Amino acid sequence: MDNISFKDLLNKVTTYIHNETDLKRIYEAYEFADEKHQGQMRKSGDPYITHPLHVAIILAELHVGPDTIIAGLLHDVVEDTNVILDEISKKFGSDVAGMVDGVTKLTMMKFTSLEEKQAENQQKMLLAMGKDIRVIVVKLADRLHNIRTIDAQNPEKRARICKETLEIYAPLAHRLGMFKIKAELEDRSLRYTDPDMFKKIEEDISKTNSARLENIDHIIDEIKAYLKEEKVAPIEIKGRVKNIYSIYKKMINQHKEFEDIYDVLAIRIIVDTIDNCYRVLGLIHAKYTPVPKRFKDYIAVPKPNMYQSLHTTVISSGGLTFEVQIRTKEMDNVAELGIAAHWAYKENVTYSKEKEQFEIASKLKWYAELLKFNEEDKDDSDPKTFVDSIRKDILTTSVYVYTPTGDVIDLPKGATPLDLAYKIHTELGNTMIGALVNKRIVPLDYELQNGDIVSIRTNKNSQGPSASWLKIAKTTHARHKIKSFLNKQNKDILLESGKRQLEEEFQNQRIYNYDLKDDFVSKTFGKNNINSLNELYIELGKGTLSEKTVVNKYLGEVKKDKETIIQQSIAKFNRNQKHISETGVIVEGLSNPQIKLAVCCNPVPGDPIVGYITKGSGIVVHHADCKNLANLAKERLINLIWDNNITRKYPVALKINASNNMQLLGDVMTTLSSLNINVSSLNVKNNINTLETIIKIKIIVLNLADLNNVIANLKKISAIHEITREGL
Repeated sequence: MDNISFKDLLNKVTTYIHNETDLKRIYEAYEFADEKHQGQMRKSGDPYITHPLHVAIILAELHVGPDTIIAGLLHDVVEDTNVILDEISKKFGSDVAGMVDGVTKLTMMKFTSLEEKQAENQQKMLLAMGKDIRVIVVKLADRLHNIRTIDAQNPEKRARICKETLEIYAPLAHRLGMFKIKAELEDRSLRYTDPDMFKKIEEDISKTNSARLENIDHIIDEIKAYLKEEKVAPIEIKGRVKNIYSIYKKMINQHKEFEDIYDVLAIRIIVDTIDNCYRVLGLIHAKYTPVPKRFKDYIAVPKPNMYQSLHTTVISSGGLTFEVQIRTKEMDNVAELGIAAHWAYKENVTYSKEKEQFEIASKLKWYAELLKFNEEDKDDSDPKTFVDSIRKDILTTSVYVYTPTGDVIDLPKGATPLDLAYKIHTELGNTMIGALVNKRIVPLDYELQNGDIVSIRTNKNSQGPSASWLKIAKTTHARHKIKSFLNKQNKDILLESGKRQLEEEFQNQRIYNYDLKDDFVSKTFGKNNINSLNELYIELGKGTLSEKTVVNKYLGEVKKDKETIIQQSIAKFNRNQKHISETGVIVEGLSNPQIKLAVCCNPVPGDPIVGYITKGSGIVVHHADCKNLANLAKERLINLIWDNNITRKYPVALKINASNNMQLLGDVMTTLSSLNINVSSLNVKNNINTLETIIKIKIIVLNLADLNNVIANLKKISAIHEITREGL
């Protein structure tokens, strides 16, 4: 039975909070929580109030402010009782209510799976954390106590909670620099996620622990005597054995046995100044043999979680390998408590949540990135994608690179210059054309290494990312941004295609006076989640909706009788035709000729044309330079002319010869889109041997002038060598 009481919390709180008003508010929050949780029990059989009390005590050990302790006491009342946030806001203030809301799970929502529910909860917490970082401090305290008492849960739930802890909460504690909480979360979770390995490492440590401690004590005494001789007085020297999970990670990731881990032992030397940190480092290297490539200077370049220290691995005269960490007292506090050390509550100091958020963001670069992710990605990605992006791209980084201005950017292992560009800014990624690493040009798929100096090359006229970039980018964030760009680009193409298809269907049914509006689309196709004209065009472009269906629905909706509209359209059409066929071609002496345009040469208004009289199929109109005319009987050829008032559009086939270029197709489609030219067919062939690309494309134009304008603009694309019309 857990015999914890409010007195235990008070003993912790009063070590640094003395203001009577604050202490009274904390007690009122305890009484409120105790009353609301009355009758509720934990799985362990303890009264439920023991949990929020433990959470508040963990927070008090971090020296957080009164509001955060109150939020710890109240963090479950909204989820597990009939209390609403508005009541908390009125009694304890909006800051407390905001923190409680951020920690509260989404219990009222319906989810299709446990995984979806978990992702929604994690996204909500991360978004709340972006507004107030204290949310995650409370949640970490909550998770820590739950992990300490997890034995009461069933095996399945234990495994799920521990897996989530290792993937989300322990990395968050690490990124906040809260090493003590991180280490405990990791070790307790590993006990259930990989019990065999946990037990093995625990036994290995236990077997050698007494000998290791003796060695540590001996080395500490040796270092103390040595530094005294050199007239350096350290504040403290202490030894430690790595936590079990850290050893486990090294064994798994580096495929090592326990005996092969060099830095299971670590000695920490605390000194008074930064100058003495470097002086002690030199003395240690003079005394012991340093292991090559094992020195790290986190004082000059702090870790993203504010951690600062000098690390070196050395070998004693007796052959013992151990790590030495050298830091100041302030650095040691930050190493143990992380952000909590910076944020320790001080009485008689005016606190502003906004000011504190700004200070944290300026000190924790990854937190500033989280704020950016929250702003950019929260609305255009599903919860799982959003959480995966945060977990993989921010919480598990292990590669540190520099920008040309000296800024440190941290990325996941395997990240490329593309990932770096998109991490800095979406527009930087979208306009990227190359990268320099250590002043040398590298391919986009170059794997960044620790210490690389990376410069991103951009061009504002770049056509943006291609689908091949999805294979290069390693971070979820970069891939998401590339997909968003490509989806938008594809939507534009589908929209134009759907619009053209619908126009042609109206013309096929001889309907020329139509006026489609969003209201009609929403009323007719809203049940299919199509509520605007653009959405309608896109669905037509995809082929999920028939243009015939749209035209028939439209005719059924108009006020006039369908037959009346059709007759009016036909009458208008016939009035305008005179002796002109639907092709726009005039045949002198014939009032209603049967004419069709040749598909071999695709003539358009403005082209010189001739007609070929077929047997039983009317007149076929050819371009005067059509290659097939040489094979036709000359006595069947007749002269034709174009009408002057043609409004319809015509297909024309082009052949484009160009150099292999990743951006070529995107450049072509963007150029056509900018000219409002529709594409009816497209075929691309790449010749690996000649490094040549051939694009065969059929476009829809008004006339020869329109076609010549298209060709002139396409020739501006540097990769294109030649453009010819098919059949000529």
